[in-house]
Amino acid sequence: METREKEYREAKDLILTEVGDMLSRVDPEQTGAFIDMLLGARRVFFIGVGRVMLALQAMAKRFAHLGIETHVVGDINEPAMGREDLLVVGSGSGESIVPVAIAWKAKELGGKIVHIGSNPEGTVARMADLQVRIPTATKLGLPDEIQSGQPMTSLFEQCLFLYGDTVAAMIIREKGLDVKSLWDTHANLE
Repeated sequence: METREKEYREAKDLILTEVGDMLSRVDPEQTGAFIDMLLGARRVFFIGVGRVMLALQAMAKRFAHLGIETHVVGDINEPAMGREDLLVVGSGSGESIVPVAIAWKAKELGGKIVHIGSNPEGTVARMADLQVRIPTATKLGLPDEIQSGQPMTSLFEQCLFLYGDTVAAMIIREKGLDVKSLWDTHANLE
C-alpha cells in the first residue's frame, strides 16, 4: 500500500508541476487579446478533437455562464457563423484534419479565428487572427516543444482546460460579475 501512495504522490506532483510551469509560459498579452476577441464577438464557436474537444466543451460551457454566446461545432443547435463571430480552435499541432478544415471554412465565411495550440508554424496558426501558445509537446515532436513526463498530449489537454478557467476568472474580474449570481445561468434540469 505504501508503494501506491508514493506512486500517487509522484504522479500528482508531476502533473501539478508541469501544468503550473506550462501555464506560466502562456503570454499574458495573447490572453488579453483573446479576451477582447471573446467579448467582442457576437457568437463564439469551438472546435477540436478527442480530449482537446472535451476541454473546449468545458470552456464553452463556462464562458456561456458568463453571458458569452457559445456553440460547439457539430452540435445539433449550432447556428450559422458570420463575420461578427469567432472560432476557437484547440489543436496542439495545428494540423489535425477536422480543426484545419473547420478553420478554413470559418475563414471563408469571414469569421475570426483564435488558435490555442503549441505549433506556431502550423496550418491553423498561419490562418488564425491570434494564436495563444501553450508550448507543450505535440504529436509532431518539434524542437522547441517542452517535453512532459505524461503520456501523449495529456499536458496540453490539462492546460487547455485550466486555461479556459483562467480566462473565465479574468473575465469575471474585468466585468465585475458577482460569482454567486452565475448560478442563475447554470443548468438547472439536473
